[in-house]
Amino acid sequence: MEVHPLTPTRKLLFLIGIILLFGLVLGAAAPPRKPAAKSAPNKIASAASASSAKKKPASSKRRARGPSNGPWSEPSFADSTQGDVIEGEDLVVRRAAVEALGAMNGTVVVVDPHTGRVLSMVNQKLALKSGFQPCSTIKIVAALASLSEGIIERTTLMRIFGRTSMNLTEALAKSNNPYFANLGVKLGFERVNYYARLFGLGELAGLNIPGEQPGKLPETPPANGGVGMMTSFGEGILLTPLEFAGLMSAVANGGTLYYLQYPRTPDEVSHYVPRVKRRLDLEQWVPEVKPGLMGAVEFGTARRAAYDPNEPIYGKTGTCTDRVQPGVHLGWFGSFNDVGGRRLVVVVLLTGGRPVSGPTASGVAGAVYKNLSQQRFFLAQRGISPSALISSGSCCVQ
Repeated sequence: MEVHPLTPTRKLLFLIGIILLFGLVLGAAAPPRKPAAKSAPNKIASAASASSAKKKPASSKRRARGPSNGPWSEPSFADSTQGDVIEGEDLVVRRAAVEALGAMNGTVVVVDPHTGRVLSMVNQKLALKSGFQPCSTIKIVAALASLSEGIIERTTLMRIFGRTSMNLTEALAKSNNPYFANLGVKLGFERVNYYARLFGLGELAGLNIPGEQPGKLPETPPANGGVGMMTSFGEGILLTPLEFAGLMSAVANGGTLYYLQYPRTPDEVSHYVPRVKRRLDLEQWVPEVKPGLMGAVEFGTARRAAYDPNEPIYGKTGTCTDRVQPGVHLGWFGSFNDVGGRRLVVVVLLTGGRPVSGPTASGVAGAVYKNLSQQRFFLAQRGISPSALISSGSCCVQ
């Protein structure tokens, strides 16, 4: 038989045949494979899948958020001008106050401390309410009472803890709680209550201001912390923005506590007559507290008010959660300036949650002064007011 040599193509086909034959032999020798067991269903994945199947398609609109996060029941941001009636207000002052408050939920009260006239009241509903815990703003009352009673002088060092001591200026500027709690203990409840009422707390600050409600003073020492908490946090006290504005006006003018008046027509403005509620013996003590009030703005808790040595601001912050309304966080700042021919008192109260604080309130007040300064408001000379009528009412038997 004739044998033909293998061509390259035949060689390739021969090799492929050998490989296929080898594979079939190995496959026949291998044991049969068992069917794979079904795995248990993934419960978490199944639940998620079922849940997502039930969900409606996501809306393009975001859900409106509640009034606050966490424990807070009051919104920190709101339209604080809603419902205000502005007739009779100084519109330059109002514009400055509204712009400074911005979207914050709160009130701004601006008063002429030499006449008691309310120039603007942003968020009148809040400003006229029955009051909130004063937080650390009560320390002004404690300081003036302690100076009047001879318990301290401005330079008196009081031991706070360990080797740390502090004088009145630093304690006011940094709002030191142990310092003022000690003053409360030294004063005692009766004297603290007496001076608080003397300075206008617990009574109507205004004269015939429709809708105004008074604050409140406790009849007995607070159960939570006693008189020490009363003079450091304002425990047991309800303070209104108008009461605070009246007190700061008395400090700003050297001791005259005016009835606050809120003229609502051009005729009432043009015929405005200041009314004195009572004279306070503060003239010698105001210079003792002013360094601490300025220090708060320069290096203390009110630095956001933006200290300017050419246009000084004096003030006191307060931050706490209201004991009467536990879901409401408070930020207070009461202040006055000392520049040019016009002096103003600006009181700010912010209500809400986490963003609210006394330092934040000081920033709002600082913006009010800055806005007015840019309008050259303080360069105008204050007009001479008619002789003030002095109330014959008595107050505060000690």
